[in-house]
Amino acid sequence: MEAVVSASVETQRFALQMVGLFGVVALVLALTGIYGVMSYTANRRKREIAIRIALGAKPVDTLLLLLGQGARLTLAGVVVGIVGAVALTHVLTGMLYQVSPTDPITFAAIAVMLSAVAMAACVVPAKKVLSIDPMAELRNE
Repeated sequence: MEAVVSASVETQRFALQMVGLFGVVALVLALTGIYGVMSYTANRRKREIAIRIALGAKPVDTLLLLLGQGARLTLAGVVVGIVGAVALTHVLTGMLYQVSPTDPITFAAIAVMLSAVAMAACVVPAKKVLSIDPMAELRNE
């Protein structure tokens, strides 16, 4: 009997495994993209950051400035993602078992996880830019 039940849900199991795999790939691509955008933005603002530090801004304040920009972008992405996910949940309704397509706990957990990953991707370029020598950067410009 177990073999019959296993064979009957094999197609759905494979489809859900593929959706999970695509989700992991999407998470890695999102992390790479966010890191790239934040790194590019931070590098373009090196002169501004060097001036801020040279005028006495604390590194923590500058770090919070850069992270705030990343947080705003992350919040916008999460809002757009949730709206898109709610709009497309009817596609996955047949694959879900004992979970509603618009399960608020799942949506909240994914939003928190993606936000944490995005903020981690923002911290690395921000710290990298903060380690520059302001005087050397200003002399180069």
